[in-house]
Amino acid sequence: MDVRSVAAIAALDDPVRAALFTFVRDAGAPVSRESAAAAVGISRKLAAFHLDKLVAVGLVTSRIGTGSGRVGRAPRLYEPSGQDVQVCVPAREHGTLAEILLAAVLDEQPDERAEQSVLRVARDCGTRMGRDERDRVRPGRMGAERALGLAAALLERHGFSPAREGQQVILRNCPFHPFAQAAPELVCGLNHAFLSGVLEGLQADAVKAVLAPCEGQCCVRLSSDPERRIAPAARAAT
Repeated sequence: MDVRSVAAIAALDDPVRAALFTFVRDAGAPVSRESAAAAVGISRKLAAFHLDKLVAVGLVTSRIGTGSGRVGRAPRLYEPSGQDVQVCVPAREHGTLAEILLAAVLDEQPDERAEQSVLRVARDCGTRMGRDERDRVRPGRMGAERALGLAAALLERHGFSPAREGQQVILRNCPFHPFAQAAPELVCGLNHAFLSGVLEGLQADAVKAVLAPCEGQCCVRLSSDPERRIAPAARAAT
């Protein structure tokens, strides 16, 4: 879960703070503490306190104004930060899904069907993510245990809720839900290609992404023993 986004949403639970944020957002120009206080009907001191709280959680930015023409210190001005704030429980990666589908449309090759373009772009996206993580961690050559652990740590940050089960990592959450329900063949295929790319980028050669649809979980699991039979619950869901 994005802790910063949660803090931003929590900050707006205060009605005064929410009113100040609405005023700053809708003003169309940077606002001073004085104008914000007057708009909401509170003191300048209280407005400054709440505005600075909004700055602290990233919803608002502040700066010292210039060229006001008045005597004394220039006023501090506030304006929206433009930060996107989203909190979703369980975690979703709809932005990643949208990026893959958009790139697939824009980069579709003359000899490809739309589905083929989606799978290619999804794998490339996963490969870049895995490669970036490998460059960050620098794990060297990896056996199955290290590869499963590194892949699980990466996918935890992207909402897959990985859990170790023997020689496999089960992904307890589907970040692409509910689109996977609406178009399971397309989205599950995209997800499989994406996770295969992640492993490729990590150079986790001892681990494979295996399609194993199971009710209430991601349709893919990571396995160092891909020939292992799928559990009965997973078989029943296929």
